[in-house]
Amino acid sequence: MIPPGATLGLMGGGQLGRMFTQAAQRMGYEVVVLDPDPVSPAGRIAARHLQASYTDRQALTTLGSLAQVVTIEFENVPAEALAFLRHRCPVRPGPEAVEITQDRIVEKTFIRAQGLDTAAFVPILSETDIPAAAAEIAGPAILKTARHGYDGKGQAPVETPAEILAGFRAFEGQPCILEERVTLEREISVVLTRGSTGALVTLPVAENRHVNGILDSSVVPARIPDAVAGRAREAAGQLAAAMGFVGTMAVEFFLAQGDRLLVNELAPRPHNSGHYTLDACATDQFEQQVRAVTELPLGDATLLFPVTMVNLLGDLWATGTPRWDEALRDPRVHLHLYGKAEPRPGRKMGHLNVFAETPDQALTAALAARARLISPT
Repeated sequence: MIPPGATLGLMGGGQLGRMFTQAAQRMGYEVVVLDPDPVSPAGRIAARHLQASYTDRQALTTLGSLAQVVTIEFENVPAEALAFLRHRCPVRPGPEAVEITQDRIVEKTFIRAQGLDTAAFVPILSETDIPAAAAEIAGPAILKTARHGYDGKGQAPVETPAEILAGFRAFEGQPCILEERVTLEREISVVLTRGSTGALVTLPVAENRHVNGILDSSVVPARIPDAVAGRAREAAGQLAAAMGFVGTMAVEFFLAQGDRLLVNELAPRPHNSGHYTLDACATDQFEQQVRAVTELPLGDATLLFPVTMVNLLGDLWATGTPRWDEALRDPRVHLHLYGKAEPRPGRKMGHLNVFAETPDQALTAALAARARLISPT
């Protein structure tokens, strides 16, 4: 057990790292952040910010000497950096688990190896793979880069071999997958925390809506049958155990017709769809991450009331500073901003958590509060 008062290392300094740092500080820990951004949201509030590349050996050596344990806030931390750090201090999650999630081909193959379903997919490593891939995944499909895709980036809807070829070339010949375009009833996610002894806590299932590939809202509890939610939690726990995962992670699912549950993606760190926990759960996802990586007992994941999280993108600043007073005149609204100085279209600047008596009422209230930021009523 790594007791409060110790120093925790964090690879990555974005908004997830900022909220992890705040949770760690509340519990009496200090945090050292390694991130190349001089104004990273987490680096600005941490005890120390090592401004360097994630592969900078000197910075990694310093981080490993200062921290009693190192964790991550985004999945594309180079696995070799985590392997280097592991010779100096514990790293949770380990590089093997993180590496699975960094490549869609590896990730989906791993998921299927656990006996779980994904949407049909075919790897495309070169242009010569396209005819066979198009024959196997016929009709509407999505071309996705195997690595470094997030928030809708690195994805293109395609239908014909010519469109697949054009998309592959637009992605500069990077390895890709061609994935069937599934008719969805819902998109859901499970955020869980797993300790080094195998102790597991799964948070309530979130029902997610995306706009332009970016998460727009999460309704909790998800408006799905209890049996489906139970299957999702069980599948998420199964994947975490198979990875030997330690920390907080998210598993995204497609819910297709006939309550067919398909695993979409794994995120080996706290997740945007888990932000509702900051106000609506007995223990939020970031405190759970702190507890897991320091080997403290995991917290109570009870949902205190129905809630909706809505993202606040930089677009809201297009006509001036948002009207925070208008959103907050509803006392059920909780505002979280990420300390980013420059709002840009599509950039996540913060979120609102809004609770109510039912999930539907929480969604209505959250959308109305966000709308008032620009058009007060």
